[in-house]
Amino acid sequence: MRTLQLVLDGALMTGDDVAALQRALADRGFPPGKIDGIFGVGTDAAVRAFQQSEGDLLIDGLAGPRTQARLGLTPDASLPAVSGNITTAIAARMLPGARLTDIEANLPPLVAGLTHFGLTDKQMVLMALGTIAAETAGFKPIDEYVSRYNTSPRGHPFDLYDNRRDLGNRGKPDGASYKGRGYIQLTGRDNYRRIGAQIGVDLENHPDKANDASTAGLILACFLKNKELKIKAALLERDFATARKLVNGGRHGLAEFTSAFLRGEKLL
Repeated sequence: MRTLQLVLDGALMTGDDVAALQRALADRGFPPGKIDGIFGVGTDAAVRAFQQSEGDLLIDGLAGPRTQARLGLTPDASLPAVSGNITTAIAARMLPGARLTDIEANLPPLVAGLTHFGLTDKQMVLMALGTIAAETAGFKPIDEYVSRYNTSPRGHPFDLYDNRRDLGNRGKPDGASYKGRGYIQLTGRDNYRRIGAQIGVDLENHPDKANDASTAGLILACFLKNKELKIKAALLERDFATARKLVNGGRHGLAEFTSAFLRGEKLL
């Protein structure tokens, strides 16, 4: 299935597929103008209006698989997958600081997690690998380090997290129990409970499981799936800072994330 769009290789896209798209848009109450099989500005505007109306489609003017499926033009809403193209060599070039043995051990569970949540398209695969570059550059699930941001002077480890109500923590020892873990550094009792329920693992009562490779892959994929539309909207604008903030809540690791993402774009 091809994506229908305003311009392809510098020329207007035309043909029977475009005409079918135009008729489907008109039938749904989004008239593109003349049904002429030419993807002009009227069709582009109609596609964007339809996408905005649906509420859960990326508003990009591209009639890709998800938009076409919603219009009843195809039964398959799957985006083109690139997850099978991510080799150890490509991951190593994206994350030059990671050991090959760690990539070999952790790439398969990461891809399995992404596949489970249907995030096998290029943008989300690059988002996942870029996130690992920013969070756990060694490409393996790890515990959060003690730092001045989570531990007070002469305080017990992670005491500054103990009473973080925004994380759902309820006092000692929640800070240490629900410190950052995994590929994405999942943090806080509420996140362990919520994400755990979504992936079918009792992380609230067994937080150490967040560092199991297979579980860590599901956690990262689940977190990205929950923010998929907003992440893709940011990436569409090449707004890497916002894409990163949607995952991390700030700008930590932005340079590493952006570098890995851009390297991956050239490799895939």
